[in-house]
Amino acid sequence: MNTFNLEAAVEAILFSMGEAIPVKDLAKVIEVEEKEIESAIKALSAKYENEDRGIRIVKLENSYQLCTKNEYFDILSKMVNMPKKHTLTDSLMETLAIVAYKQPVTRQEIEAIRGVSCVHAINKLVEYKLVAEVGRLDAIGRPILFGTTEDFLRSFGVTSMDELPIISPDKIEDFKKEAMEEINIKVET
Repeated sequence: MNTFNLEAAVEAILFSMGEAIPVKDLAKVIEVEEKEIESAIKALSAKYENEDRGIRIVKLENSYQLCTKNEYFDILSKMVNMPKKHTLTDSLMETLAIVAYKQPVTRQEIEAIRGVSCVHAINKLVEYKLVAEVGRLDAIGRPILFGTTEDFLRSFGVTSMDELPIISPDKIEDFKKEAMEEINIKVET
């Protein structure tokens, strides 16, 4: 296997694996002697130092790992701790609205209102920390009760649930009528 750059091959493996790789494994995969791997790693390490790069190669017993340099720790921690912006799809927004207005509410109650499975939507909302488990319903199976979180309030710019817009009874009736028409049930007027 001489049709490649040995340093590049070692670099590619260390980068893609993200963990310490034993010299013997590198030599076996690349099909060269261990001393050639050691030589390539020395050359790579020198290049990383001479070119003032943000990465380095660390030796851990008889293994090597590609790592970031210590002086970039503060920058990396800022990146990792940056708030993540989540995209809320229509189904997530519908599910979140039901939780916000009906809390505490079970998954089964949400599904009865939406008419579809909400497992994925609830899991995403919990992952985004907009919804959390707030208890268990005292019923058969003890289903989980969900409610909104402080992150929900922050995300929507309200300080309490009392600040959520109130839906007028007329609008609620219109929504019910539309829903019934969608499933072809006659509504008495």
